[in-house]
Amino acid sequence: MSDKATHPADAPLYPIREVSRLTGVNSVTLRAWERRYGLIRPQRTPKGHRLYARDDIERIERILQWLNRGVPVSQVRELLDQPRTVEVPEPVAGDWPNQRRHLVAAIEALDLSQLETLFNQCMALYPVTTCLTELFKPMVDELEERWDDQLGATLQRRTLEAFLRTRIGIRLYHANLASHGPTLLIGRLPEDQGTLWDLMIALAASQEGYRVQLFDAPLPFSELPLAVERFKAAALLLCSGQAQRADVIRRQLPRLAEQLEVPLGLYGPVARIRQNDLQDSRVTVLGDDPPQAIARLKALIDA
Repeated sequence: MSDKATHPADAPLYPIREVSRLTGVNSVTLRAWERRYGLIRPQRTPKGHRLYARDDIERIERILQWLNRGVPVSQVRELLDQPRTVEVPEPVAGDWPNQRRHLVAAIEALDLSQLETLFNQCMALYPVTTCLTELFKPMVDELEERWDDQLGATLQRRTLEAFLRTRIGIRLYHANLASHGPTLLIGRLPEDQGTLWDLMIALAASQEGYRVQLFDAPLPFSELPLAVERFKAAALLLCSGQAQRADVIRRQLPRLAEQLEVPLGLYGPVARIRQNDLQDSRVTVLGDDPPQAIARLKALIDA
């Protein structure tokens, strides 16, 4: 791509917020791709606001394709500038699994410095949805399997929760200030052992423009309708990494859904385990993949 824009004068131009909505790449990442890596060069208004043409958006989509194949962002520009006929290579074998292994090793060693480096690197180089799908969720899945019979499991879990609560909490705070989207309440079911699943879904929801109200501890079911009313929430999403008691799933959740005037979604491993128990209820089973769960919930809210 040349340094100077070559867009026709009559071509439509899009502000950064609209480009973020169209591509799923947040504005912070778009600016980083421009300033740090020179991957895109939007036009500027007299006041310095960025304006993107259609070919800029297509270029962003090509950047995402390379990143999703595991190519480091520092190498993407060279690949983008190759002729379009160049065949796209397969992902580097073992790239995402290797990154996950590094993350898991840092957590098991309680190496917060390494964890900080890996987390920041991922969030800077890849879209949030890619980080969640390729790294964070598989990491939590693997760790929860190991934690079943491992000395020090509680220490590792609480350390990771504290780390993510701080980093994701900061992102949620700033995103909520800038967001004009609907409010989403996210909480935990009574027997859930930690906050990993609700933190991941909160990050995915914030990325999609929701204002997120996240509760660290489970609220009594009797107070959840009041929370929905007072926060003017568009939906309530409850999470758990455990199966939960049959009474909670088969009686309390359906009863709660009947009391609400907004959708009630169930997310996390509990949604996969208890799916059949909720087939005839108003509870929406969202699965345990964060971006997919938010997409399903969005369809309900927009309906």
